[in-house]
Amino acid sequence: MIARKFPIEHLDALTLLGRNDANLRHIERVVPVRITLRDGTITVSGEAAAVSSAARALKELVELAERGKVVEEADVATALGMSRRNGDPGATLAEVYQGAPGYAFDRKTVRARTPMQAEYLKSLEEHEVVFAIGPAGTGKTYLAVAAAVQALRQKKVDRIVLVRPAVEAGENLGFLPGDMQEKVDPYLRPMYDALADLMSYDKMRRYVELGVIEIAPLAFMRGRTLHNAFVILDEAQNTTVRQMKMFLTRMGVNSRAVITGDITQIDLKDPDSSGLVRIQQILGHVADIRFIYFHPEDVVRHRLVRDIIRAFDDYHARQNGGAEDGVGVSLDPDAPAAPAPAESSPADAGPPSGVGPGGDPSADEGPRGPSR
Repeated sequence: MIARKFPIEHLDALTLLGRNDANLRHIERVVPVRITLRDGTITVSGEAAAVSSAARALKELVELAERGKVVEEADVATALGMSRRNGDPGATLAEVYQGAPGYAFDRKTVRARTPMQAEYLKSLEEHEVVFAIGPAGTGKTYLAVAAAVQALRQKKVDRIVLVRPAVEAGENLGFLPGDMQEKVDPYLRPMYDALADLMSYDKMRRYVELGVIEIAPLAFMRGRTLHNAFVILDEAQNTTVRQMKMFLTRMGVNSRAVITGDITQIDLKDPDSSGLVRIQQILGHVADIRFIYFHPEDVVRHRLVRDIIRAFDDYHARQNGGAEDGVGVSLDPDAPAAPAPAESSPADAGPPSGVGPGGDPSADEGPRGPSR
């Protein structure tokens, strides 16, 4: 048994440890060590290897707190993952957040709350096409809307176009009352909500009336060319490959596109036909396109949302005989390896090795993973 000590008198304990020392308890659940806090000093005790791993994670978290960041569960999970790597650990956790933009709006300030959100915000600044894939509550759409509003304020673009596919989740649009606009408005409501959180209602209404901000169903995009625009396609898991191609080819001069979706919540009749699933194979090798993958630890809603997502992932893993972590079928390099397929007769065999999601052989041409 050995022990390592970390003096933290110079830090706000709540910033580093979380409520009821939740961050320390998280480390104890993952690493077989005992952590105590007494007289402004954290003591980690246990077997040498376990203490070394926990101490490396704590060092990352202390440095993060020293820079003024409130340490959250996602930071703890990331620090623990970094501490278990072999060889070069890469950038420190503090370096991951460094350079991530923050935005101050009329109603609130928006900053990255998880390491992956920091990578996402940096990608939104640096790349003209960004795909964000992951479970609900990770800030995929909200941060994209924030980046769009910031670009509009800085006059980098002339307008914002927010798009969603109007795909029914068990109900038919025809049964809803009202004209077409009234029928599709419920599908677009989350986009209005994100905007309303960042600017006053009067300003949002004025921008919408002037066409500076446009919120529309995906079907209305065909045949258009969008110049000087920040375009966001939300719920992209409910697009087909043809719809995805149609949307991406709307980009004009000085435009940016962000595509967000959760591959574990596909409402299409044939989930394998999802454009967001297949696009990873089709565009994964294009250098200037960035894919960002969120996981349950990046959820920033109520803490129970993380637990609910993990419970569903565990359920599907039991049903499918393999691990899932919230990103579904993807090329995420950090996702767990897919289980080996069960032996079957040739007639029952699925697509051969190298065939992309959905069985499209042509989708697998080029390098295997997305540009990181």
